[in-house]
Amino acid sequence: MVHELQAVIAELGGQRVLGRNLRTDTELRSAIREGFPQKVVGSVMNSAGLTLKELSATLDLSPRSLQRRRRQGRLARYESDRLYRLARIVALAKQYIGDEETATRWLKRSNRALGGNIPLELMDTELGARAVENVLGRIAFGGVS
Repeated sequence: MVHELQAVIAELGGQRVLGRNLRTDTELRSAIREGFPQKVVGSVMNSAGLTLKELSATLDLSPRSLQRRRRQGRLARYESDRLYRLARIVALAKQYIGDEETATRWLKRSNRALGGNIPLELMDTELGARAVENVLGRIAFGGVS
């Protein structure tokens, strides 16, 4: 669990972007509740290989809201939570699938195990994110997905 937490924090930009060193789930939960700094948006976009349009669709947030957040202030709690959810799935994909390029490609292509849906397109809901995580878990443990 500690390795996963560190991987997610790295996807969010680490201490440099988050402005503090997060070492536990409790500290990360507190940071989500306070709202991440706006720089996290760019970090997650770069880390996941997403355009602003793709990121906004994945998070079910308008591109204008994300652009505005990138220029000012902190993210709202729900925006931070959605970015955490995406960063977690990206970290798991990189860990279980292999390298960054292959993981990004997997996240952007339709998947039979997900009913032909594209993993990133399911990330706009918690249920969709869980389905993607389930498939990644099957990949990690030798299942075909």
